[in-house]
Amino acid sequence: MRQTITLTITHPTGLHARPAALFVQTASRFRSQIEVTANGKTVNAKSMMAVLSLGARQGTQLEVAAEGDDASEALAALRELVESNFGEGS
Repeated sequence: MRQTITLTITHPTGLHARPAALFVQTASRFRSQIEVTANGKTVNAKSMMAVLSLGARQGTQLEVAAEGDDASEALAALRELVESNFGEGS
């Protein structure tokens, strides 16, 4: 069953370089199929180039959808990552 969450990017540089790498690394730890949508574009959350192509800046809302055995865990991990400002605090 497909599960979806909405997250807002608060990191000053947006989903670029290090934050994007952390996002992709986190998504890649899970077996579930994970997609992220921003600015009207949907991409594979496990692809660095695809995630960078979203152009998600500070304040951008992401819709993250996961489908698979560990979808709930994947979404929880991605939510924690984004809400922790990619490990940099707020």
